Amino acid sequence: MLQAVQSDFSRLRQQAGISIEDLAPQVGFSISTLYRWERGQSQPRKAALHVLEELVRTCHPPASADETFRFIDLFAGIGGLRRGFEPLGGRCVFTSEWDRYAQATYKANYDCDHEVAGDITKIEADSIPPHDVLLAGFPCQPFSIAGVSKKNALRMPHGFLCETQGTLFFEVERILAHHRPKAFVLENVKNLVNHDRGRTFDVICRTLKEKLGYQVHTKVIDAKSFVPQHRERIFIVGFREENDFSFDDFEIPDPLNGPRLRTILHPEDGSEAAEKPFTMGREGRVNDKYVLTDRLWSYLQGYAEKHRTRGNGFGFGLVGSEDVSRTLSARYYKDGSEILVSRKKGNPRRLTPRECARLMGFDKPGESRFIIPVSDTQAYKQFGNAVVVPVVEAVARHMAPWIGAGELVGQEHLQRKLPLVG
Repeated sequence: MLQAVQSDFSRLRQQAGISIEDLAPQVGFSISTLYRWERGQSQPRKAALHVLEELVRTCHPPASADETFRFIDLFAGIGGLRRGFEPLGGRCVFTSEWDRYAQATYKANYDCDHEVAGDITKIEADSIPPHDVLLAGFPCQPFSIAGVSKKNALRMPHGFLCETQGTLFFEVERILAHHRPKAFVLENVKNLVNHDRGRTFDVICRTLKEKLGYQVHTKVIDAKSFVPQHRERIFIVGFREENDFSFDDFEIPDPLNGPRLRTILHPEDGSEAAEKPFTMGREGRVNDKYVLTDRLWSYLQGYAEKHRTRGNGFGFGLVGSEDVSRTLSARYYKDGSEILVSRKKGNPRRLTPRECARLMGFDKPGESRFIIPVSDTQAYKQFGNAVVVPVVEAVARHMAPWIGAGELVGQEHLQRKLPLVG
């Protein structure tokens, strides 16, 4: 009985989006007392539960006229999936992200009327508010080509055998099973389809279709039609009720006429205001700290030559303003080798975090609106792990009529071509 009451306290507190430290003065009990309630070591006072219930009603009012559906953001990162669905009239009612640096970026960029929860494995499904759409970019390292290669080399399990990350898909499963939302969107690396000879992807699809009863659609989309980056990701879309949704009529702009890197690079000609620490001076010149040192540039050239003589394709990716880049990865902070920007004189340079924000579609060309409150190292990790926003926007608009956003979006928006980055 005590555990059930404790569960109610924890559930209400999380739904209210308030920390124990902030709640204590409102209910008139000490922080240590509230932690005992949270852990089930003592029974919470009814008055405190009433305060929480009122906070929940205040934080989660009935849907407003411009709110057409509610969604949750799991493994949220820096909110790339959210950015595609919020403009359609969706309201985010729950967010989960375990990394504290990603949480800092998320909180800096979005108006949250709820607490950003941490480890999803420690959150009970009934403490998550009801929602219409579940969004989840569940961790991809166990299925990515680089992740699998590294784990094989270390003789570590990967995919569903990886106890730390691979099984996080099952966290999505249990929340879908409990809440039965109208729809979901899952995003992962392309290699998920082929991982373990296709068995991993088969388990995921059979779970969603046969066990949970969802109508499932999948599509691999290359972001180079939307941004100047070759980045293939699989989108898994599901609907609780049968409908005529299909990816067959999903329109993708011609990648041959897609945007080029000049659209996201700092112009360095004075037409863009300087933004420290990324650019400096009257001309907005890229900070020298992003230019490779002689030692690093020499090492990368030697490494590439060594593999070239062996017939391997490993090496750096040197690009110019009219090129399309390789995939930005979470390891970009190490040496930037996959995307090195050539310069008229001297060694090439890394992209700045602001350019990464534009490359991933969090900022449009020439914009610097997305707040980057973390170090360069953390920013590179966050953008490398993120989704390409214009791709998510396209998927969201394609789903709009079936998630309750059709009336808000209307024919004017549904028929409007999505702008390319550039």
